[in-house]
Amino acid sequence: MNSKFSAKEAAKAIEALQPELNAAVTIVEDPQDNPNQGPLAGIPVVLKDNINSKGLRTTASSKILDNYVPVYDATIVEKLTNAGAVIVAKSSMDELGMGGTNRNAATGPAANPWNTAHITGGSSGGSAALTAAETVPLAIGTDTGDSIRKPAAYCGVIGVKPTYGRISRYGIIPYASSLDTVGFFTRNIPDAALALEVLAGRDDHDMTSSFLPVPNYAEDLKPSVEGKNIGVFRTVSDRIVRPEMKEAFEKLVKDLEAAGAKIVDVTMDEKLMNLIAPVYKTIANAEATANHSNLDGIRFGVRKPGASVEEVMTNSRTAGFSSYVRARFVIGSYSLFEENQDRLFRKAQKIRRLLVDAYKALFEKCDLILAPAAVDVAPLIEESSDVRFGQDRFEEEHMQLANFSGYPSLTMPLGLADGLPFGINLTAPAFEEQNLFDAAAKIEEIIDWKEEPACLAK
Repeated sequence: MNSKFSAKEAAKAIEALQPELNAAVTIVEDPQDNPNQGPLAGIPVVLKDNINSKGLRTTASSKILDNYVPVYDATIVEKLTNAGAVIVAKSSMDELGMGGTNRNAATGPAANPWNTAHITGGSSGGSAALTAAETVPLAIGTDTGDSIRKPAAYCGVIGVKPTYGRISRYGIIPYASSLDTVGFFTRNIPDAALALEVLAGRDDHDMTSSFLPVPNYAEDLKPSVEGKNIGVFRTVSDRIVRPEMKEAFEKLVKDLEAAGAKIVDVTMDEKLMNLIAPVYKTIANAEATANHSNLDGIRFGVRKPGASVEEVMTNSRTAGFSSYVRARFVIGSYSLFEENQDRLFRKAQKIRRLLVDAYKALFEKCDLILAPAAVDVAPLIEESSDVRFGQDRFEEEHMQLANFSGYPSLTMPLGLADGLPFGINLTAPAFEEQNLFDAAAKIEEIIDWKEEPACLAK
């Protein structure tokens, strides 16, 4: 992995772009050299602002954590440091990970490096933007419902959500525990393979982390689709909005066939697909409500005065959370009321199983599933609304299937429309990241992406 900047230069580059992109929450003023000479020696890395790093403010882009400075490192921070990396900044995100636009960060919206009038996507939008702007070759994110992969598509970079349990989540401020996955952004597939090699592995601090050994993803990388059955997710691809996106997607399908892949069209019942968003909302908001009950102004975080403990908690949470996040807590609490659990939360869990079974069945016909990451380019900041509170459209939310199932999934750039990038999504069965990387590396050769965002031309 190579970087155009040293750690100190990367921090300065991020700071210089801050007025334009607003993609960072905290920038390390004077990042120190790391003596460890591992595979990431000297590489500057950005962390999403929900990843604990000792002594470095970590707010999850929420006012209630504005003064929170962790006293310990997340496991992945230890792994990065041991590999020689240098942390240079904490990136903007949707507050507590709740959103898909990066508009509701306490510091304001992050801007897309290709056109700053457009969103980055979320919730890991700051990490995506800073990777696209070439300030760092590696930025860490988390993915609960496409929170890495959608921003990667909107910002024209690689976004990887590994298998659930492949990377430890110890030290990560959670959103929804049954869906949260640590992942990352890079600008090429070989770097992505190396990043997973560094970050993956069992961690006894995280009992959901896998005991499976970590392959040599980078060393064993073989760009090829020869003999692979690639399922084209027609239920989604048929919904592509822009003709140029449709043309580019269909051309890629033909190029993959020419490269030796066997193309198989796969579909899912649209009645099931229409349940993706409501199931996600119900489960994610309920789990978030439980996970963030400790953000009360009493134990840690920003405390607002009150005449009683209850009043302190009410005042702290009212001032500390945006109205958008408070609304999600209301939804989550409602579905967790004892009288509602069977009707809402447990029913959503049962439907999730039906969705996973239907998705798993698609892989009986294919090794990988290919789909557009989104059916349009990034919307304007002023005109965008978070789809999870707006009209539900499965073509915008289909990547949540990889969170429901825990399958590894990545997005990568395919082309440009109106000067904005659009991408594809590739998903494999659990723990088949090597197969995913091999196919993605071949696709990378086919696409030969060399485009650069507008911010680099200035």
